[in-house]
Amino acid sequence: MSRLTTLLEGPIGRTLGLGPRAPRVPDGPQRLEPVTPAPRSGTRAPLPFLAPQEGLTAGETGVVHLAAALLLAYPDEGRARREESVHAAVGGLPGQVAADLASFLDRTGEWGDAELAAHYVATFDLRRRCALHLSFYSSGDTRRRGMALVTFAEAFAAAGFEVPTGELPDHLPLVLEMSARGGRDVAAVLLAAHRQGVELLRSALHQVGSPYAAVLDAVCRTLPEMPQETIDRFLALLSEGPPGEMVGLAAPLLPFPTMRPDEGPDAGGEA
Repeated sequence: MSRLTTLLEGPIGRTLGLGPRAPRVPDGPQRLEPVTPAPRSGTRAPLPFLAPQEGLTAGETGVVHLAAALLLAYPDEGRARREESVHAAVGGLPGQVAADLASFLDRTGEWGDAELAAHYVATFDLRRRCALHLSFYSSGDTRRRGMALVTFAEAFAAAGFEVPTGELPDHLPLVLEMSARGGRDVAAVLLAAHRQGVELLRSALHQVGSPYAAVLDAVCRTLPEMPQETIDRFLALLSEGPPGEMVGLAAPLLPFPTMRPDEGPDAGGEA
């Protein structure tokens, strides 16, 4: 039995299962961290981009994506089972992707569920630059985002998947899980279109010293090298932050076409 098959038959079942969570907000007053644009003079250089992992097969890419989806899930009572599945799966992965995933498990291994949950909320829920929702980086808190979410939902439908009730379809763990469960072609389009957001999330996690940065490192090593156009979009996003409200904007929403179930790539079998 392959590592991917083991994960696919693991604790989250065989359908998209990273559903809505009930956040446990840490004790004490909290505030939502604003997006603060970096000065154009450049006081902090971006992280170096990671080269794709050499020799990574399609099946191994699926293992990495599903492992990352499991680790990026809210650390609820199912955390131990998810991490056990990841431990069993990553040992045979090649090179640095295995080390990245193992690094997260090693760093958080002594953390209790409440401690990791508090870190998760403080990182992903209270820091906008660490948002796990990809359309935020392209559309910000604008009216465009609603249509961006429709595009994500149509992409999931095109691959034959249904987004869990209560979760937004641009949630990165859901996109990674779809990639691992047979929707690789559609997920690749989504990840390519929002690569600058993935890279900004990775950069922000490193800047705050979060162990989740290693999970994003592993994901980025499965992605192709970025074209210059994407690099330029990333640098602009790093400098300016996500867009503000733009009433009446009529520009194209996303750099990929709307996909419908009868137009999207064949979902195929497991990766």
